[in-house]
Amino acid sequence: MSPIVLAIAVLMVSAAGTALARAYALRRRLVDEPGERRSHSVATPRGGGAGPVVAIALAMLFIAMRVGETPSVLLALTGFVMVAAIGAWDDHRPLPASLRLVVHVAAGALLAFANADPLAAPVLFALTLGLAVVLVNVWNFMDGIDGIAASQAALVAIAAIAVGRGLSGSAIAVVVAAACMGFLPFNFPRARIFMGDVGSGALGFAITMLVAETGRRSMIDGLRLLLPLSPFLVDATMTLARRVIRRERWWQAHAQHLYQGLARKYGHGRVTAGYAAVTAVAALTALATASEGPAVTIASLVVWYTGAAVSWLLLQRGIAHAARQD
Repeated sequence: MSPIVLAIAVLMVSAAGTALARAYALRRRLVDEPGERRSHSVATPRGGGAGPVVAIALAMLFIAMRVGETPSVLLALTGFVMVAAIGAWDDHRPLPASLRLVVHVAAGALLAFANADPLAAPVLFALTLGLAVVLVNVWNFMDGIDGIAASQAALVAIAAIAVGRGLSGSAIAVVVAAACMGFLPFNFPRARIFMGDVGSGALGFAITMLVAETGRRSMIDGLRLLLPLSPFLVDATMTLARRVIRRERWWQAHAQHLYQGLARKYGHGRVTAGYAAVTAVAALTALATASEGPAVTIASLVVWYTGAAVSWLLLQRGIAHAARQD
């Protein structure tokens, strides 16, 4: 099956699955109500991420049967399903953060085993496991306004395709991008359903699969994918650090991320589009350094992340100042 045919099939399954998930959520009253810790003003069903999750899982099964790395793909798929399943459970009945973390670590270990021998390549193994846990939770934290989680995942997947030298370079990247595209019409520009933990955590895990797959082929290309990941990584990390410094209960739900503050001021659509624009520029920067050596890649990461952190501080200061003026 050609990558384009695969992408169309995944997109259609994702869209159909999202529609079914919306009907199920409305029937079961799985609805997120507005509140001070949320960025929406209208009660909206959750759990729509089940659509892209099913599409990605089915596509990975298909890929596993067609390629020579079946055990590795199945290990990654098992971890992906574990993250989605614990997220779906949490969407129905809130679970302790400790239980979710245990499952995330176990899933990350499966993905790490799929990509590296812990004895022959312990550093790569540890990095893959750690990145899986980080991105699962980052995508969960950052899934708070219309369209932002799915659009960012789609853009990172497209960047992985480009870094991988085309559609045939990464079937998983094609699948992730298509699955997100199938979900987005239900979630943007006005959300008719939210992704929920079933989808946000699983997308974070899927992005880890792309980074690990790219890094396995070329460590420098894997590092380049950290550039389009910067909007989410910087916002999540800086927000968490500020809450820890302030001795707040950082593990509890809140609405202090930069994207949430900007959404209150400018609206969901503009903020999602703004984050997408930054991610697109970061992806183009990654491609522009593709022919350069490791030193240029590392320097670009340092400069880009430093600039992003400074921008985060300035924008948060502007939001705080505007709030005091009001």
